Order: sequence, then C-alpha cells, then structure tokens
Amino acid sequence: MLLRHITYFLAVAEHSSFTRAAVALHVSQPALSQQIKQLEETLGTQLFDRTGRTTRLTDTGEVYFQYARRALQDLEEGKRAIHDVSDLSRGSFRVAVTPTFTNYLVGPLVEAYHALHPNVTLTLREMTQERMEELLVDGELDVGIAFEDVRSPDIESQRLLVETLALVVGAGHPLARRRKIGLRALNDESLILLTSEFATRDQIDLYCRQHEIRPRVLMEANSLSTVVEIIRRTPLSTLLPAKIASAQQGLVAIALDPMLLQRTAVIMQRKGAYQTAAARAFIAQALQQGASRSV
Repeated sequence: MLLRHITYFLAVAEHSSFTRAAVALHVSQPALSQQIKQLEETLGTQLFDRTGRTTRLTDTGEVYFQYARRALQDLEEGKRAIHDVSDLSRGSFRVAVTPTFTNYLVGPLVEAYHALHPNVTLTLREMTQERMEELLVDGELDVGIAFEDVRSPDIESQRLLVETLALVVGAGHPLARRRKIGLRALNDESLILLTSEFATRDQIDLYCRQHEIRPRVLMEANSLSTVVEIIRRTPLSTLLPAKIASAQQGLVAIALDPMLLQRTAVIMQRKGAYQTAAARAFIAQALQQGASRSV
C-alpha cells in the first residue's frame, strides 16, 4: 500500500465526492477511482457507499478514516521533525489566537521572539476558539492561545495568564475620570460588544446573567478594531480586557466593583503532537510573558 492510496482515500472522504476530490488532487477521476479500488482490494472491504448522490463512507470506511488521518498526520510531523533544527537557526511553526489577545499580548510576544530567533518562520492567524481546536486536532496548527474552557478531549493546555475585563470608554466619556464603578451602573450604559462568535461575548453574557445586569447593547461588531474605533468616537462603552485600554491611546478602563470579570487564558496543543524546537521556544516565551501580564 502506498501513501498515495491513503491520500486519495482521505480526499474522497473529506469531499464526499470522487469528482471534487479528483479536482482537488489534480488527477483524473478514473485514476482516482482505480487507486481507491486497489486500496479496497488490499484491505478486503468496501470503504465507500457509491449508490447515492453523495459518496459516503461505509461503517468500515469510517473506522479506517480515523486511523488513516492519524497516520498521515504522524507522517507529516515526522517530515517536519527531520527538518527541525534545535539551535533555531531556522524552523517554522503555526500559531492561532483569539482576536482580543492580538492587541496587547501577541504583538509584544512576537516582537521578543523574533528578536531572539529572527530566522524562524511564523504563521499567525486569528480565529474563534472552536475553529482553533479543530485545526489543532487536524494537525494544521502547532499552538493556540485561547481560554481555559477547552472542549476537545484531544487538546492539552497550560495556564498562560489571568486577565481582567473592565468597562472601556473613550477619553471624553462622562465616566472617564472614574477608577471604579458598581455593577448596577452598567444598567445605565449603552454598549457596543463583540458578536456572539467571540468567546469574549459569551463570557460577558454569562457574567451579566449571573449578576442580573441588563445593559443596553446598541451595537455589535465582529472586529475588535471596529469596537475600539467606535468607542473613541462615540459615548458608547464596551467590556474588554483592561490591558487593551492601556495599550490604546484615547481609551480608559474602569474597574468593575465589587465582582471582577476575570478569565483564564491558556496555550493549547494537540495531545501527543510533535513539537518543533521553534514551537517549544515560543511556548516558553509565551508562558514567561504571560506570567508578567496576569490581571
């Protein structure tokens, strides 16, 4: 059995179509079908149900899919391990973060890391935590920075930092000179918040329900930079990490009293995944920097 057979099998399974898989693989459909037939003959079982409009995995195909995908991941990691250089004179890794961290954590982290290892190639992406976990499990990411409520059993995490969310307002807001406000004062505020696709919004909504707070949410945005810009230009306020306000000119963070809105950030990896020297150095740098930025 050749690696090509496994690659073709996974492509058909993921596309649920011989035609779409052939296009993605840049091979002819007859050639693809022949390879799958050879694989089925070698294994002695039918892997796909071809009778419907959509090509589906059979029961035995479902079982084989899990092992084949894992095997391909291991082979790819083996290839990367061969090219890994322990002295970090070169190397590469892939990181994903949830958007609120980019503003005050990731920038300084990457700055410090690049200064130490200028020839390491870094691919950095922003995404939701749900998507991040999927890509970590699939072997398409090396490291993720998100929150402690990890859902996938295939992900392991380390505590990175504890951050405090505050009421963030523009410098011209009536509350801008206040250092603290009571929770009930939030009921009088008109807010712009990140949309529900962000973990930050879920945490804010839960906090408000727990403390029976009902602020007026007049606007939503799926971009942190948009929220920040609107806060600067309007009397609206928002709830964001206090560190974001300190890193932005024209913003003020007002602490919530007496119950702080806090959350724990973690650094995530797939359990058992090979870790390049570049990724190990990045994680060490992140943990060191996170410890200095907690709360």
